Amino acid sequence: MFEVSESINGQPWRWRYPGGDSLERDLTDQLLLSRGVEEADLPRERDPRIRDFLPDPSVFADMDKAAARIADAIAAGEKIAVFGDYDVDGATSAALLTHLFRRLGTEPMIYIPDRLMEGYGPSGAALVKLKEEGADLAITVDCGAQAFDALDEAAAAGLEVIICDHHQCASKLPTAHSVINPTRLDESEEGAAHGHLAAVGMAFLLGVALLRELRKRGRFVNGTPEPKIIDLLDLVALGTVADVAKLRTLNRAFVTQGLKVMANERNIGMAALARAASLNGAPKCRDLGFALGPRINAGGRVGKSDLGVRLLTTSDPSEAEAIAAELDRLNEERRAIETAVTEAAMEQAEAQRDAPVIVTSGPGWHPGVVGIVASRIKERFHRPALVIAEEEDGTGKGSGRSINGVDLGAAILAAKDDGLLVAGGGHAMAAGVTVAPGGIAGLRDYLATRIADDVEAALGNRALLLDAMLAPGGVAGALCDKIEQAGPFGAGWPAPRVAVGPVRLHNVSVVGNGHVRMIALGDDQRRFKAIAFRAEDTPLGQALLAARGDSHFWLAGVIKRDDWTGGDAAEMHVEDAAYA
Repeated sequence: MFEVSESINGQPWRWRYPGGDSLERDLTDQLLLSRGVEEADLPRERDPRIRDFLPDPSVFADMDKAAARIADAIAAGEKIAVFGDYDVDGATSAALLTHLFRRLGTEPMIYIPDRLMEGYGPSGAALVKLKEEGADLAITVDCGAQAFDALDEAAAAGLEVIICDHHQCASKLPTAHSVINPTRLDESEEGAAHGHLAAVGMAFLLGVALLRELRKRGRFVNGTPEPKIIDLLDLVALGTVADVAKLRTLNRAFVTQGLKVMANERNIGMAALARAASLNGAPKCRDLGFALGPRINAGGRVGKSDLGVRLLTTSDPSEAEAIAAELDRLNEERRAIETAVTEAAMEQAEAQRDAPVIVTSGPGWHPGVVGIVASRIKERFHRPALVIAEEEDGTGKGSGRSINGVDLGAAILAAKDDGLLVAGGGHAMAAGVTVAPGGIAGLRDYLATRIADDVEAALGNRALLLDAMLAPGGVAGALCDKIEQAGPFGAGWPAPRVAVGPVRLHNVSVVGNGHVRMIALGDDQRRFKAIAFRAEDTPLGQALLAARGDSHFWLAGVIKRDDWTGGDAAEMHVEDAAYA
């Protein structure tokens, strides 16, 4: 066993699983155990199925009440409106309910607010407009938990509202017929245990509760078919991964089974988007977060906010192809905007690299990309980051991303309660804010004081966790296939990371947007391709680029099948390195 107490990225390397890579057990089981699975749970975790993890929807507060109200609306022919957020979670949540209602003979109204003109969440004006256009019942998805004023206006206008959300709730709940949210402070213990679900997961559970209620009422008799909500798991998988929800328990089952549904191309819009993204074969978990998700988000970030839900609900193949092409174009536009804002924000971040939280801001920054830029800063400096776009009047609208162990959403809610924000909310790993003119400096100081101890503790525990150590010849496609059996991998369920070495590096160069590409060669003369993404200007990238032909390294990262070379070849996505 080699020891790395301080790598090129300045962190120790440790085994994720006690006992290191002894592999005394089956590799899949060892990977599951190292991710917190109990021995008794191994059978269901090896092949996560919905029935093995799905809770009784009734454990969630207001779930049965909401299902009964929707069933009443369907029976009475009332007009139902679905109000969704403009991101992927909101779009997939709205699309799921839309498809379900259509199969139940009800065509809902759909409303997605404009990010720039209306901002996040339901506004009073939008809800009142829905009422004026004939809505009797509105269901907000992926938003509403903090929309106190808007929901008061809706109630005054006579519009009943059901909230289906997952963002953190305050001690007081907004005025609504029902509030379905696992973060409610009065939630049951079992319901609160599902606080890691994305909004689309909660929408799926609402759909399950609705079908059960309709079944009790005798809706599906005399040949009336019951909709198969399981067919909508492709939407649940996409929203869950794109919202960076932790892939544990039920979420793992959602994504595992949802990918199978996706492979059948039931949703013509999603299939069209996969073609526009040039995906070969059935989408994989990574594709949801890095190919499909960003394109749907591009509509809300720099285009029309409703493009995503329109794509995911259309039944017209020609419309699907047209929208997918437009989202692909908007995604390219988003990348260009993101690059400009990232450069400016990174310059500010450098001066705050030792602060508990990095807060950057600038006039003219596009609010549609601040969340992505916050993620880039968090990745570079390993601490929470908040990026704020300043409007002409000085009002700031921003988005933040956090690190494990630091609840940014709770800190933002506290700042709002203490009067430092016009609006704000979120969850542990991500949050959004609206700051009054002149309020950014005060917010930065407040957050730094509030989360300093948590950040210090998180950084003190920082280490690169490894699952296996390989000789260069062990980097092979067959091993990649075995590793995938413990997937899908994502937030909260990290892809297995291996250390490979010692190796010498050849043909090291910069490609694309600052990626460092190389060939790694072992003393056994076995070689493999490797790449460190967006590493050119980092200590890791600089060390790799400066490597001499006789320098030996240990490389740490994730191995993937090398589809370009084919056969049993594999490549490495390098995250860190150490001198051998």
